[in-house]
Amino acid sequence: MKKTKLFIHKLTNWEYWPYQVVYAPIYFQYLFYAFKTKSFFYFNASNPTIKNGGFFMESKKEIYDLIPTEYYPKTLLFKAKEELKIVSCKIEEAGIVFPLIAKPDIGLRGTAVKKLNSLAELELYIKNGNFDFLIQDLIPYENEIGLFYVKLPNSEKGKLTGIVSKEFLILKGDGKNTIRQLLEKDPRFELQIPVLEKEFFDIIDSVLEENKSINLVPYGNHCRGTKFVDASHEITSKMTDSFHEICSRIEGFHFGRMDIMYNNYNDLEQGKNFQIVEINGAISEPTHMYDPKHSLLYGWKELTRHFHYMYLISKENKKNGAKYLTFKEGVNEFKNHHNHYNKILEF
Repeated sequence: MKKTKLFIHKLTNWEYWPYQVVYAPIYFQYLFYAFKTKSFFYFNASNPTIKNGGFFMESKKEIYDLIPTEYYPKTLLFKAKEELKIVSCKIEEAGIVFPLIAKPDIGLRGTAVKKLNSLAELELYIKNGNFDFLIQDLIPYENEIGLFYVKLPNSEKGKLTGIVSKEFLILKGDGKNTIRQLLEKDPRFELQIPVLEKEFFDIIDSVLEENKSINLVPYGNHCRGTKFVDASHEITSKMTDSFHEICSRIEGFHFGRMDIMYNNYNDLEQGKNFQIVEINGAISEPTHMYDPKHSLLYGWKELTRHFHYMYLISKENKKNGAKYLTFKEGVNEFKNHHNHYNKILEF
């Protein structure tokens, strides 16, 4: 019965559909642009300073290095299987304390992103991961959005094309139901039980105290139970000006979504009291389209609109000296991506 309920929930909410279905019209648009640019990998030029334009195999650390340090948390890069002693010493030297965030340097839709509370958890993370990883300060702000930024190379000013607000997987106890039972009350949360029961095996069947809240996934990833809400109405001319100034300081950044944790919209409008969780380049989705109130037709409209921006930006950057990947280079990068994909899934 539960399986049927969850199947119907996924079937009637297109945000859960396979990307091959959701992106069906975009494949034709992509082929059209590939024909016009005479390149299957023209998107490489969308963000010239980011590897592959940010479409695949881009290093998060290399992107952080493009961003002014005041706009993102303290971040350290470590090689796969680095010795715990070396990692802990460097963390201490940098002033990073537990709890902290660990994530793959080359990521995959939030997979293997973990909040670590102790040295023992860090040791287990290093042991289980077969990939280079980052250690970051826990960002002190509670709210998270995705802010999509677009700037045509020859235009004077960039623009914000959408905001997605993120509602985390937060449960509030009633003193009667276990965490598992509370998760089962919401299909969005119930879908996460197989993962959460491994991570929270020691508490998932315990009763959550009345009025006590617990955030089981403290990062806004759609694949991990976060609800995406379209907050594009919060965009103002002042916010656009603030983030154009900020993004102008990120060399070569023309197209992508900034995942941001912030205090409130008033501060965000002023360009203060926020930190960038990460920047996604050419692979970015206008994730405000996944708001449950939006239809699939709306999603297609937003995808085609942003894909068109990426094409225009790539074409103009090519005229200004940026390069498209050759077919051979692009195929090799795809192979590298799939090999890395398997490493992450093994975690």
